[in-house]
Amino acid sequence: MIDPSMIPALLKGLDGVTWQAAVMMGISFVLFYLAIVKDYEPLLLLPIGAGCLLANLPLSPLMDEHGMLTILYRFGIENELYPLLIFVGIGALTDFGPLLENPKFVLLGAAGQFGIFLTLLLALLLGFTEKEAASIGIIGAIDGPTSIYVSGILAPHMLGPITVAAYSYMSLVPIIMPPVIYALTTKEERAIRMPYSQRRISRRTRIMFPIIVTVMVGTLVPFATPLIGMLMLGNLMKESGAVERLTKASSNEIANMVTLFLGLAIGSTMGGEKFLQTQTLFILILGLLAFGLDCAAGVFFAKILNWVTGGKVNPIIGAAGISAFPMAARVCQRLAQKENFDNFLLMHAMGANAAGQVASVVAGGVVLALMGAG
Repeated sequence: MIDPSMIPALLKGLDGVTWQAAVMMGISFVLFYLAIVKDYEPLLLLPIGAGCLLANLPLSPLMDEHGMLTILYRFGIENELYPLLIFVGIGALTDFGPLLENPKFVLLGAAGQFGIFLTLLLALLLGFTEKEAASIGIIGAIDGPTSIYVSGILAPHMLGPITVAAYSYMSLVPIIMPPVIYALTTKEERAIRMPYSQRRISRRTRIMFPIIVTVMVGTLVPFATPLIGMLMLGNLMKESGAVERLTKASSNEIANMVTLFLGLAIGSTMGGEKFLQTQTLFILILGLLAFGLDCAAGVFFAKILNWVTGGKVNPIIGAAGISAFPMAARVCQRLAQKENFDNFLLMHAMGANAAGQVASVVAGGVVLALMGAG
């Protein structure tokens, strides 16, 4: 039996449900479906969906001044803590060996960021402010933490749709990349076989790499120092072998905990009245365009390398110059094997993919520098 005294409170709660909040609760269910049924980036999409649902419930104390979701947002998003901690974990999981074997693939990583700046210009033409346009363009890096870090500084009011777009497109790499590759390459190009390098990368080189990259990038692009510093810290811990406990904690327990907090905090920004706007649709479309342009630029540059080397570079690997590591490399390998089952491009694609991981961080720093972020 319902206590009659509770009826006014229940009715007041129902009065607080706007159509925008109802739609956003529906979107949270879609995120649950993608995470649980389709297994699309479940570690983040499920917490984002939960945060979105909780933020749109009427009269939810979680969104009060001292509510949990508000505290999580202030603690880790406003001061950029969450994405930086996640980058430590990413670095601890990343193997830069394939890139060190083929240093020229750093050019593919750089080419894979062109879409960011082209989309930035297009967003400006569509009426977005400079900082909003920069935040939208960075979606093209297909690097969730970088997107969160940059948009959190430049356009925090757009953090929700930008994060959802970035992680959604990361999960859709196997669907979005192939049409771009097929449209820009011939069957003969996709069947090109690339022999593996016989170079052995010494332990000393692997240890020095993150240190040198941190110094170089931190000096040339100071705004990228927090991101590249944390990424390379994680990699240094991994390659040194001196702090195995910290390496495991960074890539497992700490990364998992921070991902949970990050997802809930991002979801809390998806309030109906703020999220359901025309600009959200533009953000999703422009982010997809940035992704496509990045893949296309990488493929075009790989075709140039193929011409320069006399047909020794398979253009497919250019598409791996984005930051979706290692999923993009695996997609390139799958497409190459469709043309020639004995064609193994995975390690070459991993080199381009690792380069894209570093290049996306540098691109984020460049964007912040261009926007004069403090």
